Amino acid sequence: MAEPQRRHAATLSRFSRSTKVLTAIATAFAVLVMSTGAAALMVRYQINSNINHIDVAFPVLTVVPTPHQGNDPIDFLVLGSDSRTSAGDPSAWEEGGQNSDAMMLVQISGDRQSVNVMSIPRDSWVPIEGHGEGKITWAYSYGGPELSISTVQDLTGVTIDHFIVMDFTSFQELTNALGGVTITTTKGDERMDGKQAFDFVHDRFTVKEGDLDRVRRQQAWMKGILSEVFNKDVLKSPTKVASLITIVLDYSAVDQGIDFDYLAGLAVEVKDLRPGSVNFMTAPYGQRGVILPGSDQWVLMLDHDKLDPFMEAWRDDKVTEYLKEHPGEIPSLGDRAVE
Repeated sequence: MAEPQRRHAATLSRFSRSTKVLTAIATAFAVLVMSTGAAALMVRYQINSNINHIDVAFPVLTVVPTPHQGNDPIDFLVLGSDSRTSAGDPSAWEEGGQNSDAMMLVQISGDRQSVNVMSIPRDSWVPIEGHGEGKITWAYSYGGPELSISTVQDLTGVTIDHFIVMDFTSFQELTNALGGVTITTTKGDERMDGKQAFDFVHDRFTVKEGDLDRVRRQQAWMKGILSEVFNKDVLKSPTKVASLITIVLDYSAVDQGIDFDYLAGLAVEVKDLRPGSVNFMTAPYGQRGVILPGSDQWVLMLDHDKLDPFMEAWRDDKVTEYLKEHPGEIPSLGDRAVE
């Protein structure tokens, strides 16, 4: 695997909002920044007071970075935890208490014109420092944010700049606040409220490819939320914007380098993003449903012949170019219907 870049010291204070509402939240902050003084101060106080910070010691990769023209891309790790307390109360984390139900590597490009979201299936079999090999979801249970970050950095060679852990309840509440979302399934476009979408994403019994289908459903739900935000007048209303942001904050915890001022500054840079600028994809994989000798563990093997060169392009901030030059090589959501 190609050597990772050392950008961490320069990007420790930089962050972006969560995956599914990433571009919407960023544009929303831009709207808030341009609001009247009193309103902006009130929203600033409200958001800062609602942020749940989690003290994260980021592992630093000590290699020379590939130089970029202009801004560096921003990479962060987003976890969807299967425990409400780990998001709402980060201090409640205990070893063995929570797995990560979803894991996504998210990048804002250096030119701030695109966002790349790569899901890493929870059953991916990877090296976990100090624990041999295991499912990537176990890293959070073994060692919390730091071990999850180091595991993903070792797997991808990408320096993680920021960390967020969320509860899927935020997806449900956001969906209801938007009046539902439309998800394109093999049965056609289906309009779902929060509970219906939540049940659809967490269904383990009707999906044909297990966790891989659940990953695609998660991405389709995120895409549906983004579409609702942009297709309605949500971003024209500071009140609606603040309401959505509050929902996200109520069910998330972020690293200590994040506050309203940083988010507002970043929002100005990415205010032109739209849903079409967000690429949803999955880490390329090989064998599925592998049962390890002497174990009843169902695992998924990643395809490093495809993953490693793709991660090199990711580190070089050339994801869009790579996807165009290698069509169909990286599993992506695109406009495909989900099972």
